[in-house]
Amino acid sequence: MKIGVLILSGCLLAGTAGAAEPGSIVGRIIVTRAMTKRRVSLPAYSLRGVSTGQVDADEAATHQKSRSNELSQVVVYLQGPGLPKGAPVTATLAQKDRRFDPDFVVVPVGSTVSFPNDDPVFHNVFSLSKTKKFDLGYYPRGETRKVKFDQPGVVQVYCHIHSDMSAAILVVPSAFWTRPSADGSFSFKNVPPGSYEIIAWHRSAGIFRYQTTVEARQRRVVQIEIPVREANAGAASTGAGSGR
Repeated sequence: MKIGVLILSGCLLAGTAGAAEPGSIVGRIIVTRAMTKRRVSLPAYSLRGVSTGQVDADEAATHQKSRSNELSQVVVYLQGPGLPKGAPVTATLAQKDRRFDPDFVVVPVGSTVSFPNDDPVFHNVFSLSKTKKFDLGYYPRGETRKVKFDQPGVVQVYCHIHSDMSAAILVVPSAFWTRPSADGSFSFKNVPPGSYEIIAWHRSAGIFRYQTTVEARQRRVVQIEIPVREANAGAASTGAGSGR
């Protein structure tokens, strides 16, 4: 069952035609919340020492912080023929305090990720993802293992010893990828004219796709809504994009 549908509205701003000159994409990510269970509300009376208005203000601040935190889990990238690939890098996904630090990394195709063990216990890093399957075996503190990622996609990473440890590696196919700012805005400049997919990936909600066309010296404006389930409400499914 789908949580929601990615909604985009795009408009093409007029520009002067130019042979094979690049265009641009500007947009905004809006995180919505598709509740999977009803919240339990407190009775409508003032708590001792706390006015109802203060409670409402606190709830609004918490809501805003939640949206901001969700945006930090989003990556936007372009996929399509003719786009240049990003330069390969070496990233680090450490095992520290019995968790992965950070809990996700973004790397271009051809990049390598190092998995150092910074804990005083053994870890075993592995993945069963179609994009890249691997099992690094058991190794102690002070050692690391490295994996090269030659295919684009999402790689979910776990530890055989500690079942609560998890992380994700997003391998992007092109040099056009970004993380949205605190207000959800993002942009891609110098995009070669052509037809592409704008892909928004959320750490928990999954992948949302939108087909778009970039024309020479013109700007495509998009708005992307990503529905996110309430925390601990279950796994999210991938939504499909639509536009006009």
